[in-house]
Amino acid sequence: MAPENLDIPILSTPRLILRGHRLEDFEASVAIWSDPVVCRYFHGAPMTREDVWGRLLRTFGMWAAFGYGSWAVEEKETGGYIGRVGVAEVKRDLDPALEGLPEAGWTLASRVHGKGYATEATRAALAWIDARLGNPRMFCIIVPENVASIRVAEKCGFHFWRETTYKDEPTLIFLRGSQAK
Repeated sequence: MAPENLDIPILSTPRLILRGHRLEDFEASVAIWSDPVVCRYFHGAPMTREDVWGRLLRTFGMWAAFGYGSWAVEEKETGGYIGRVGVAEVKRDLDPALEGLPEAGWTLASRVHGKGYATEATRAALAWIDARLGNPRMFCIIVPENVASIRVAEKCGFHFWRETTYKDEPTLIFLRGSQAK
């Protein structure tokens, strides 16, 4: 069950459904965020159950505070929860500071990597965000070794902007939207 007053739109692509997160997504989220294959390119180790719980609850807060956030991604063929995609307001300790710019992100279960789902889901989420917010300038961060996510970002209209350091690791910043270059 999820808060019913959030009015999170349901988006559909040929192979996926993007919907609001539910508390019932917790165990599947734990499986994804504790998978070393999924977490190898994130800044830090696989997440604990406590961290995943906090992340799940923040999804509800993002929608309540800003009217947008991340969607749960379901595979139409199986009906299974396979990850999350969306845009969030974050306060990352980055140089340069990008506060005020939404951050796009996608994380999918390793069993569906390589199927094009991240691009498909991210394009659907960004189309909704663009319609709602008028093609806002936004960013995403990716570690240089994560070639697959770099390809997703580029296919979704992001362009490399600069390299920085985040949590003591080299990090690439990509921009998209109004005056992204």
